[in-house]
Amino acid sequence: MHKAHSHGKPPGDAPGAIHQARAYELLSALAFTGSRRRIFGRLVTLAKVSAGDEVLDVGCGPGYLTSLAAQAAPDGRAVGVDVSEPMVEEARRKRAGANCSFLVGKAEALDLPDASFDVVLSSLAIHHIPEDARAKAFAEMFRVLRPGGRVLIADFQPPKGLLARHLVGATAGETMRDNPVERIAPMLGDAAFRVGPTARASWFLHCVRADKPL
Repeated sequence: MHKAHSHGKPPGDAPGAIHQARAYELLSALAFTGSRRRIFGRLVTLAKVSAGDEVLDVGCGPGYLTSLAAQAAPDGRAVGVDVSEPMVEEARRKRAGANCSFLVGKAEALDLPDASFDVVLSSLAIHHIPEDARAKAFAEMFRVLRPGGRVLIADFQPPKGLLARHLVGATAGETMRDNPVERIAPMLGDAAFRVGPTARASWFLHCVRADKPL
């Protein structure tokens, strides 16, 4: 997320930025214990990505979900956007291809044309967006979608047990421990999306799909 320039550099203190890209990539692969492709493939399926679709992945990190979307959309394209330049550099290094590209930018100020995508995805990224910028981020997702397009937001569902919550807080921080995923659907509605049912892609991934009215 911030104004997306393919060569621009966000401020080093950009809120929500994750800078240790290769470490994050390794930890992510380990955290999913061999299930990463199945879980993120589920997100692509829930979003109904298909041949010819143009897909935007907001908060793409090192680009794993973006690359799966690109594979599911032959004759289309997938674009990943992230506020962290090191993340975008890692995504380009590992996953850029003929129909898969990456930009530095903020979710709340996408430097992308109106009505230019069929699908918007966002996974494990909303909690990194500053709370006072999230409404604008959802409005930007609405803006860049074509009428009839769809959005799928997946974010961390904190556990309910006190011990599990304590462990999440100790290892991942208070933002993850207290992540208010129940606010995603209402905020999508406030952005004028037609909100569908919620789903789970795994025990910890709360998913909300919504459509932009025709």
